[in-house]
Amino acid sequence: MRSIIAAALSASTLEWYDFYIYGTAAALVFNKVFFPGVSPALGTLAAFATFGVGFLFRPLGGIIFGHFGDTLGRKKLLVIAMLMMGIATFLIGLLPTYATIGVAAPIMLVVLRAVQGIAVGGQYGGAMLLVTENAPPGKRGFYGSFAHIGPSLAVILSNVVFLVVVAVMDTDALEKWGWRVPFLLSAFVIAAGLYIQLKIEDTAEFRAMQEKRLVESDGVPVRKPSPIITAFKTHPKELLQAGGMILVIQVYYYILIVFTISYATSHDIERTTALMTVLASSVVTVVSIPYFAAMSDRVGRKRVLLVAGVATTLTAFPFVLLLQTGNVALLLVAVLIPGLTLGALYGPMAAFYYEIFSAEVRYSGASIGYQLGAVVGGGFAPLIATALLESTGTILSVGLYVTVAGVLSVWAIASTNSKVDQ
Repeated sequence: MRSIIAAALSASTLEWYDFYIYGTAAALVFNKVFFPGVSPALGTLAAFATFGVGFLFRPLGGIIFGHFGDTLGRKKLLVIAMLMMGIATFLIGLLPTYATIGVAAPIMLVVLRAVQGIAVGGQYGGAMLLVTENAPPGKRGFYGSFAHIGPSLAVILSNVVFLVVVAVMDTDALEKWGWRVPFLLSAFVIAAGLYIQLKIEDTAEFRAMQEKRLVESDGVPVRKPSPIITAFKTHPKELLQAGGMILVIQVYYYILIVFTISYATSHDIERTTALMTVLASSVVTVVSIPYFAAMSDRVGRKRVLLVAGVATTLTAFPFVLLLQTGNVALLLVAVLIPGLTLGALYGPMAAFYYEIFSAEVRYSGASIGYQLGAVVGGGFAPLIATALLESTGTILSVGLYVTVAGVLSVWAIASTNSKVDQ
């Protein structure tokens, strides 16, 4: 289990590191590097729009990788997703800017962002099932949480890298070439993917399922309907529930780690300070994820998820009111509270997904459900929040946006009938 946990944690951390550094770069420099011909506000909107493109392609990644993950194995598809992500991110670090090749630069940026979206859409199911399908009885929530710790660790890692880059160079150097450094470091993702391919076996549950299929067919592989089609036929309600319960996490989290940086730095808060506060929030999330996931092993997933969902929803307006003060101490409070509640909501989710989908369609069901919530909720959350702020003139509209997402997520959780499967 230690090797499996290490593999899932490193896979999700490094994969999401690549995905998140794009968001940080979009908030800090992409408006000037790739969209210099428009006003700063429009440039930021354009940069956030390219950030959202990755989310549009995440369901496609979930469909493709879900199909093959349920037929060929969890580990193989996880490794392929990591290699795709690493290569695409590395190439972003090599892109010429708008000043060099004009409009072709943002077009190439969008294409590589789409590849990132497909890769991260396929990664989730592999990392999540690697731990949940190998977890010992009574600890599936705790072990499954390690697939969810990765994204928060990735935020910490990406912000630390940008903090170092921002600290050692001036604004001119950052915009000319410094922003490339975090992207070029994604070469480590490729190395980690190859290590997992060589050192880790597929899950015991998937191997048992494959052996059962061969026994039932007298040793001759039989062509069966796509797991994707089967998932939509046999688990339509669960797919919608899976997408709904992750909705507020996606909306709130990307507002927290991307929109907050953009808003704070545009209101006279130093880049380093903004990055540090988001980093502190992610530390709280990393700690709360396994704690509340382990709690769900004892008292039940649904109970923990419902309480966490309500608590998360109630923090939305306090968050935006504290954010608009421009006070650094209050900004820290603003990001720490949802950092805690989002961790409580996110922690038990992997085990919950495991329990609402059968093994034959689990990679497909978990991937599609998760990515549906991601594309509806997370992808354009920074863009929508910025547009709401610009159009209404008040940050309270952003709080209302998060609150609506929270209500929908609580409704989705409450509608499930899953029982804790220890």
